[in-house]
Amino acid sequence: MRQRALLDWGTSQRRDLPWRRTRDPWRVLVSEIMLQQTQADRVQRYYEAFVERWPTAERFAQASLSEVLAAWQGLGYPRRARNLWQAAKIVTERHRSCVPSDLTDLLALPGVGPYTARAVQAFAFGIDTGVVDTNVGRILARWTGRRLTPSEAQRIADELVPVTDGWAWNQAMMDLGAQICTKRDPSCAGCPVQPWCAWEGSDAPDPADRSAGVSSRQARFEGSDRQARGRLLAALSAGDMRRTDVAGAMGLEREEARARRLVEDLLAEGLISETGDQLRLG
Repeated sequence: MRQRALLDWGTSQRRDLPWRRTRDPWRVLVSEIMLQQTQADRVQRYYEAFVERWPTAERFAQASLSEVLAAWQGLGYPRRARNLWQAAKIVTERHRSCVPSDLTDLLALPGVGPYTARAVQAFAFGIDTGVVDTNVGRILARWTGRRLTPSEAQRIADELVPVTDGWAWNQAMMDLGAQICTKRDPSCAGCPVQPWCAWEGSDAPDPADRSAGVSSRQARFEGSDRQARGRLLAALSAGDMRRTDVAGAMGLEREEARARRLVEDLLAEGLISETGDQLRLG
């Protein structure tokens, strides 16, 4: 009953997102890496241009890291771009340019964790596996009425997937969490599966808080190291830069030591390189 109610609701309320119009494993992988810690509406502005420019893992693996990082500007968390680029090289060299469907092979790719691996399985290959993102983790905790460990959340998610309907079920779960079972002020009265929720109507604290799969609040961006790093990478996408200009590009004119530390971090991560006193992207 619960499965049928949610699938019917999902069919009528499904969000039209560009990565839902494909089953191409490479395009699904790109979308899932982009969606890590980034909202869907922001990803949409980048996704289609990205896969049009690099429609296959092989083509992407042939790009330079500097090209990739420049195209990623504005999406944030540039490590994801580097990880995707490295993953494309592994897919090309070890898997004949085809994104694998095996869970172990997917988890071996840089930047691919349990959620992303199962998302590729479900959305590209139609495998009936539970996909636990922050929205789904929140729903599962509220349905069961308690905080869940990662293994519990995954087990429950797997058990709930209707046979042969994994793609539709997981999309419906994500949409339910994004539109109805939201973090704040959930619309319980309009929930298609309200009768199966152990928490709805309860005075108990929200069991989703600190439950498996549910993301915690991100640290403030303004004035953060992430912001400063992003400013430098954006500046380098326009051309090389001398070390002496770095603090200004980062907005850290009065924090030279912090600027130097962030440059060393970026060099260690391979996101920038250095020749003499010149820094460049990738």
